[in-house]
Amino acid sequence: MEHNICLAFTMNRKRKSLEQDDCISSTFGMDELNEDLLERVLSRLPTSAFFRLTSVCKRWKSVASSPSFKLACSQIPSRDPWFFMVDPFLNRSIVFDSSERSWKKLNHPPLLQTNSNCNSMPVSASGGLICFRNSQGNFIVSNPVTGVCNEHPPLDPSLQNLTFHAIVMSSYTKYDQSSYKLVVVFGEFPKLSFRVYNSSTACWEEETALCKNFDDDDSTESDSNDDSAVYFLSKAGNVVATNMQRSPSKQYSSVITTKNGEETLHFLSSSGSVVACNLTTKCFSEYPRLLPVFFEYSIDLVACGGRMLVVLLSEFFESASLRVWCYDEEARSWQQIAAMPPAMSHEWYGKNVDINCVGAGDQILICLSSAEISSCVLCDLTANDWIELPKCFVDGEAIKFLSAFSFEPRIEASM
Repeated sequence: MEHNICLAFTMNRKRKSLEQDDCISSTFGMDELNEDLLERVLSRLPTSAFFRLTSVCKRWKSVASSPSFKLACSQIPSRDPWFFMVDPFLNRSIVFDSSERSWKKLNHPPLLQTNSNCNSMPVSASGGLICFRNSQGNFIVSNPVTGVCNEHPPLDPSLQNLTFHAIVMSSYTKYDQSSYKLVVVFGEFPKLSFRVYNSSTACWEEETALCKNFDDDDSTESDSNDDSAVYFLSKAGNVVATNMQRSPSKQYSSVITTKNGEETLHFLSSSGSVVACNLTTKCFSEYPRLLPVFFEYSIDLVACGGRMLVVLLSEFFESASLRVWCYDEEARSWQQIAAMPPAMSHEWYGKNVDINCVGAGDQILICLSSAEISSCVLCDLTANDWIELPKCFVDGEAIKFLSAFSFEPRIEASM
């Protein structure tokens, strides 16, 4: 009986082995795929593989430039974000690939290397595009992966001299057609207005005024009419302004979120308060301050998971603390949702650090910089995981990054 069972087991194993051999022999190579299937397979590779497609063979090189291949790429719902890094030189394109956890150097777009655009500053990003602003105040939108650029028609000359508070870009896809819009908020408190550039029509829409929302209670009311800086002496005896000097690329730091069909743009006023502009109802309001005006701190806004979050670096009890806050609309108060481990944040105490942050999904990339030291930290809000990124070296020298912008690396993203 045992012999029969053993024999049956042996025969069964041989049968399975033969079936596996038949399966292996029936497989075929990539060269045997028709053009449509090959494009679909290659479209699912990481975007970093796009740079190597042209050097594999003539067929793959042909696929890389095919319009149908770009269409196949557009069918991929999402890609792991890349972070476009900003350094003081503004003449190179370095990105951090969050999927491979590595640095990459892209070809700097030719349009941004011309004399009139060589000092263009990145100001916003969305989808697979990044928006730059040149010294004349004009906007240039670029796909950093392909290097393709498009310069927007200029705003009215009368607007160029006004105070810009926010510049934010949002993109969306419908029926395999991608488009984006660029929103700028300008004016003097409380007389704010905004204009929208729509890529579908390739023109700026009419100026729209924003009304002050007076439904806020007294606790949220602030001195909007006097948004000038307040100066005070720090513990070290240094003169400090509440509107701390920020990286120029983040002076228009703003995010846009959508809830119940209403779009809301958030930005930081020069005095450090968070301003919410409802673009649907065309009104704005201010949130209560996280810290009193005389506190030393650095602050920035990010969008994560459809929410506006505030990242705040402050000092108290001879230590530095970096925390992430979310505003509860119903309770009209700020709720802490994450905090950097004290062992990591303490090293920034007394360094007069400026933080510039960007959100991507459930991640926040934080660029911390001061005259003494600099670092980039990636925070995973879901896992409450904080990781310091490795240094990026160019020609043997570590690069000091001032800020970053997140985008999806998409070769099909167009202007």
